[in-house]
Amino acid sequence: MPNPTESKPNLIVILADDMGFSDIGCYGSEIATPNLDRLAAGGLRLSGFTNCARCCPTRASLMTGLYPHQAGVGKMVGNEGTAPYQGYLRDDTATLPESLRAAGYRTLMSGKWHCGGHYPVNDPDTCRELARQDDHPLPTDRGFDTFYGTLGGAGSYFRPPTLMRDATFIDVGPDEDYYYSEAIGTEAVRMIEETPAEQPFFLYTAFTAPHWPLHAREADIAPYRERYAEGWDALRAERYARLQELGIISAWPLSPRDPGAKPWAEADHKEWEIERMAVYAAMVTAMDRAIGTILDTVTARGQLDNTFIMFLSDNGGCAEFLREDGPLDAWPGFYAIPTADGRPVHVGNNPGVRPGPADTFMSYDTAWANASNTPFRLFKSWTHEGGVATPCVVHLPHQVSTPGAIAHGPWHVVDIAATCLDLAGATPLPERAGKAVQTPVGESFASVLSNPAHQRSGPIYYEHIGCRAIRRGADKAVWRRDRDQWELYDMERDRTELADRALSEPERLAALTADWQQWAERVGVFAEA
Repeated sequence: MPNPTESKPNLIVILADDMGFSDIGCYGSEIATPNLDRLAAGGLRLSGFTNCARCCPTRASLMTGLYPHQAGVGKMVGNEGTAPYQGYLRDDTATLPESLRAAGYRTLMSGKWHCGGHYPVNDPDTCRELARQDDHPLPTDRGFDTFYGTLGGAGSYFRPPTLMRDATFIDVGPDEDYYYSEAIGTEAVRMIEETPAEQPFFLYTAFTAPHWPLHAREADIAPYRERYAEGWDALRAERYARLQELGIISAWPLSPRDPGAKPWAEADHKEWEIERMAVYAAMVTAMDRAIGTILDTVTARGQLDNTFIMFLSDNGGCAEFLREDGPLDAWPGFYAIPTADGRPVHVGNNPGVRPGPADTFMSYDTAWANASNTPFRLFKSWTHEGGVATPCVVHLPHQVSTPGAIAHGPWHVVDIAATCLDLAGATPLPERAGKAVQTPVGESFASVLSNPAHQRSGPIYYEHIGCRAIRRGADKAVWRRDRDQWELYDMERDRTELADRALSEPERLAALTADWQQWAERVGVFAEA
């Protein structure tokens, strides 16, 4: 067997979807995630890691080592007429799999793509036509040797729309015992097993779990029904205490319950609320089990010691409410796609219907998302910590100096490509299809594996649908789109963002915001469509 210090490592990046900071066991959760927990025990947790606050911008940044606007997905996947907001990966970018394939890697993807343009999930004929167009690049068009998964952003776990194998659309049969998270794991295992043992591989495993809809198997839901009987207030307090016990957070105050959430004592439809969180937890557990099949396969091949594995979420917990009415051709009504056996799907958070089965389509809403993001405030799409903070686990046994340690420095999803290329001994492609491409801007955090105290040298920038932020050292300036003002926080003393220093330190704030403005102009934020 090759010496892991002398051969190129395999690279596995695992991305969860809409999962909060405290939703896995090794980050203080009561949800059973034994496979992620064992990765953390043998690797590191990066407690200061952040994302781009939304699913598709995070994916575009991960794929390119650029900020979302530079990659072409500055907002969402709709084309708004300018390069920063075209909604799909720009031609002047080289993706991580493209660079790794040039370095001899076999490149594999299983799961959600969502950086190749918009797909109307309720119109299969249009989806098939769009998939043939240059402004809707498939994973196999952007560096992956093989692909299994979905092109769009969300959909049923029992019959996911825009499901493909390589460049061919497929569907779930009426008699098929299918669950998307399981299939993502099964297909990832197949891809690994088909890779020659002597060839290094890069596997991008992008789950849709636990993004709405709340879909899970009964066997996974049942163990959680009694667990959430005390409600979201008690859950936030429990997770806050465990996060401190684990050493993941400092003694920052727990943020107050979100104003959009009632106290649990005043909550309506408590049994239904408990069921919603039980289904959400079941989805996380099912994802962890699928991750376990990947880990077991790598271990059985004798490759675990020489495989870099990273797990994170694309944004914080999601407070989106799925309304119960509206036209079927509008959001979220267009998700009312019949089940595989032909039953109608009822879209909406209806307290009279139990979430979980294939013919339902619900979300878990503000109060439970607030618990997912413990100890932070706000949610997906915000650039406060509740929107951008992610649990992050990294694992590479022959380089990790202190298994189980926690690295507290700030890092960002834009750094993943640089890190993978660094570990692979590869360089980013300088051109693609004969044309020069942008140089990735991320920094490698590979040295954190042997030195958890290593710090990122440059600032981190954020912008999403009007929310803005810059992190430089311990300072973070963040703009609330609902208040049209900058706030300033000391992230070492106050990462829960409760003590605004904007008025007391105006010069410090001005320096940060001027830096952010220069970055925004450089990458094309708010470019006119």
